[in-house]
Amino acid sequence: MRDALTPKGQATRLRIIEGAAEVLREKGVAFATLDDVRMRTGTSKSQLFHYFPAGKDALLLAVAQYEADRVLDDQMPQLGCLDSWEAWHRWRDVVVERYEAQGDHCPLSSLFLQIGRNNPGARAVVVELMRKWQDSLSAGIRALQENGLLPMSLDVDQAAAAMLAAVQGGVSIMLSTGKSTHLRAALDWGIVQLRAAGQLGDWDSELASGRAGRPPARSSSVRADGLAVRAGAAACPLYGGIRCPRAPSPRPRARSCHRCAA
Repeated sequence: MRDALTPKGQATRLRIIEGAAEVLREKGVAFATLDDVRMRTGTSKSQLFHYFPAGKDALLLAVAQYEADRVLDDQMPQLGCLDSWEAWHRWRDVVVERYEAQGDHCPLSSLFLQIGRNNPGARAVVVELMRKWQDSLSAGIRALQENGLLPMSLDVDQAAAAMLAAVQGGVSIMLSTGKSTHLRAALDWGIVQLRAAGQLGDWDSELASGRAGRPPARSSSVRADGLAVRAGAAACPLYGGIRCPRAPSPRPRARSCHRCAA
């Protein structure tokens, strides 16, 4: 139906959706009514059903799409320009600020609980959101590769999927606890792992050309539990599964990996 609307009709429909989103954020999905939406948007009942013939469920699905779009819009322009490590850290700060401002109430999750996650329309909204988000992260990782900051051998899709899973996990814990500690740690650790891949890639290139000396520099980062972790020498499964180039086999140790402690 949206394609058949005039520009004025599209503007009216968007105004209803934006007003409904405000009402739902204030009152909650379970308590908001169509009358509340009509009062907020100044529309008649006939207008409401003209744009949303299926009633409240159709309106809720439209608001869910609107909220999903906001998730990505709120990360722009940082999410669209991840071509340096500084840019990744700026994006990390935007994500943390967004979810801290949102608090322990997620409008999108509330809508899906009301609509039903197995609803085909709701599932399509989630799938499309995750696809766009991961595609943006993949584009950022490829930009790092093109700028020589990551090896071309890095599995871009896997790295982007892991970063997105880290964000979603941190947000999920934040919604349960009201604290952003895990979200911050997940983002920081994800960026550390990407940088470690870049350092190991440089060392592997030198190794292949016969110019390799010692393994990558021992730049340190701090884990969520307070332990110092060398980003360039993380080798064992305990520190992210990146194998140490000098170790015959990955094995967990207390604070470092086999011979890289030397």
